[in-house]
Amino acid sequence: MERSRINRIMAEAAELIGKAGFHLPPFAHWSPGEFRTRATPAIREGRLGWDITDYGQGDFDRLGLFLFTLRNGRLADLQAGRGMVYAEKLLISQENQISPMHTHVIKTEDIINRWGATLAIRLCGSDAQGRMDRNAPCRVDCDGIPREIAPGGVLRLSPGESVTLRPGDWHEFWAEGGPVLIGEVSTVNDDLTDNIFAAPIGRFANVVEDEAPLHLLVSDYDSDVA
Repeated sequence: MERSRINRIMAEAAELIGKAGFHLPPFAHWSPGEFRTRATPAIREGRLGWDITDYGQGDFDRLGLFLFTLRNGRLADLQAGRGMVYAEKLLISQENQISPMHTHVIKTEDIINRWGATLAIRLCGSDAQGRMDRNAPCRVDCDGIPREIAPGGVLRLSPGESVTLRPGDWHEFWAEGGPVLIGEVSTVNDDLTDNIFAAPIGRFANVVEDEAPLHLLVSDYDSDVA
C-alpha cells in the first residue's frame, strides 16, 4: 500500500470515529517525530495505535481492514492469570470489504457492532487439530445467549449487538449497507503470532513510501521509520 493511501485512510477513519461519538487517545494524534520522543515501552511493546492492512494483497477495498489498538496487556500477565490480561481495539469495516477467514490460538474476543450498518460474520468450527472444518458448526455466545451457527453460516449483527469468539472459532467478516465501526474487547492481543489464516496471506501491509507518514503504524515500530 502507498503511504499516501494509508494517510488518507487515517484521516477518513478519524472523521468516522468522531462522527460515531468516540474519541481516540492523545497518542493517536502524535506526529512521527513526537512518537519517537514520547512513546513509552507500554505503547511500543503493546503495539498500541494505528493499524491499516490489505493483508499484503494490494487490494484494500476488497480485502482489508482499519484497526486502532487502544489498550493491550501483557502475555506474562495472561499466563499468570492476573494483571492486565485484556485488550481493546476499534475497527472499521467498509461495505463488502472482507477481513479474511482466520482464527486465534490464544485470544478470546468480543466483536461488537458499535455504530453504522450491519456487520456480517461467516463462521466455521475446527477439527481435532484446530484446522478449519467446513462441515463443523460454530457455537458462540451472542450477548450472553448461546447460538449454534451452521458450517459456513453468516451471523449478522446490528448496532449494539455482539458475539464472543474463542480460539478455534474460524471467522471472516464484512460490512453490509455501509461502513461499520466495530469494537473488539479481548484477552491480550498478539498480532505477530496469534493470527492463523485459512489462506496463505500476511497480517500486515507492504508499505510503499511515496510520502511522509501522517502517523506511524504499529507495523512501523520495528522499522527505520520509527
